[in-house]
Amino acid sequence: MSGGGLLVAGTTSDAGKSVVTAGICRWLVRRGVKVAPFKGQNMSLNSFVTREGAEIGRAQAMQAQAARVEPTALMNPVLLKPGGDRSSQVVLMGRPVGELSARGYHGGRQKTLFEPVMACLEELRGTYDAVICEGAGSPAEINLRRTDIVNMGIARAARLPVLVVGDIDRGGVFAQFFGTTALLAPEDQELIAGYLVNKFRGDVTLLEPGLEMLRGLTGRRTFGVLPYAHGLGIDEEDGLRVSLRGTVRESVVAPPVGEDVLRVAVCAVPLMSNFTDVDALAAEPGVIVRFVDRPEELADADLVIVPGTRGTVRALEWLRERGLAGALARRAAEGRPVLGICGGFQVLGEHIDDEVESRAGAVPGLGLLPVRVRFAAEKTLARPSGAALGQPVEGYEIHHGVAEVLGGEPFLDGCRVGEVWGTHWHGSLESDGFRRAFLRSVAAASGRRFVPAPDTSFAALREAQLDRLGDLIEEHADTDALLRLIEGGAPSGLPFIPPGAPDFPGAPAAGTPGAAQ
Repeated sequence: MSGGGLLVAGTTSDAGKSVVTAGICRWLVRRGVKVAPFKGQNMSLNSFVTREGAEIGRAQAMQAQAARVEPTALMNPVLLKPGGDRSSQVVLMGRPVGELSARGYHGGRQKTLFEPVMACLEELRGTYDAVICEGAGSPAEINLRRTDIVNMGIARAARLPVLVVGDIDRGGVFAQFFGTTALLAPEDQELIAGYLVNKFRGDVTLLEPGLEMLRGLTGRRTFGVLPYAHGLGIDEEDGLRVSLRGTVRESVVAPPVGEDVLRVAVCAVPLMSNFTDVDALAAEPGVIVRFVDRPEELADADLVIVPGTRGTVRALEWLRERGLAGALARRAAEGRPVLGICGGFQVLGEHIDDEVESRAGAVPGLGLLPVRVRFAAEKTLARPSGAALGQPVEGYEIHHGVAEVLGGEPFLDGCRVGEVWGTHWHGSLESDGFRRAFLRSVAAASGRRFVPAPDTSFAALREAQLDRLGDLIEEHADTDALLRLIEGGAPSGLPFIPPGAPDFPGAPAAGTPGAAQ
């Protein structure tokens, strides 16, 4: 195989594109294929820092792990980080290049990014045997087709076959498949090779007559029916549904090693980012993680986490409006554990000076840590390592706020005062020895007879989940047909399904090598 490729599109957002892309990557690499993931444009507050210091979507970092390759900025050249309902920070090749409204982005800037996106895809295709691309939303968003750089735009320019994934658990999947195809221009329809049903429950033989009728209506086959699989733990773009917390909720969990459990409450702040920081806690037997938005929900918590956020000042206001700020102050006074991560660390400080993110200027923090924060125009992107509680720790940093620590006990790059801890380091709890030491400290401060399991390996759990994704593809998809698709492209002669959508001036023909918008 040389330079093969596939675009995994979806009938809707959250249809399972990330899962399927990761599963195909893991299945291929187990066959000895050198494979890489790619997503031209991602919108997410869940991001990751690569070894070269570039910020990309965390889902693409997870897919790179599925492919057993090091993630790079090439795999997600454009990342949009929402700052509200109508604006986002634009990250290009791992570095922020400005803030744009949705109208400004789709009105012109997005189209200028097409060439660098295609250059990244072509570089990957020249390096790897196969590149598995993930689309975004739906390819049938006809209002955005002219400036599309993540769905049919790159599929047509790179001559990629398209596999459309539908979530049957939501209902209406046959209409979704048919309607998605029928809303595309004829040139785009030529690349829709077929469909993949996701999250099916029950006897697949009952579904087969519908799949045959769908083939008769569209001339396109279904490449597989993936069963509903509980507790698939991967890093997703946004939301709180798919993570290792799902594994803990939906699987048979080992009982606590000690006599007690530990309850962790995570403040569900606005524009919450990198909420996967708490997944490693949820993977521990006897640790119960929940997201909260009311002060009374902190009463029985042994640990409260204030997570990262894309809107530090907004999160601070939200904590005060909800009464959570007062509850956090009471916890600190009582010596009950609180952990702030990144933006959560910043709100625990004494003072915030923000002329960059919120442009609110000088704002008083919660005053629980002796820290003053100034927002810098340049974003800090780093992969630090160090030690805490006598254990090695690794993490990653993504923040504009620069913290001046004025006291307390050093803790990673932040500090600790009593049982209030703060750091900019995301991912620190994935370091197994440090996580166990931290949980022992929390248990002691809370008076809980909780004992961390001695052998929980977060990395091994993640690997096991990625293997489960590969197994889903290997066992429930027509892998021989998928290989032919990746190697040879979409079949010729696929029928047009009316009514289609009008094409636009200057669009490349589907069969034009290297065409650009």
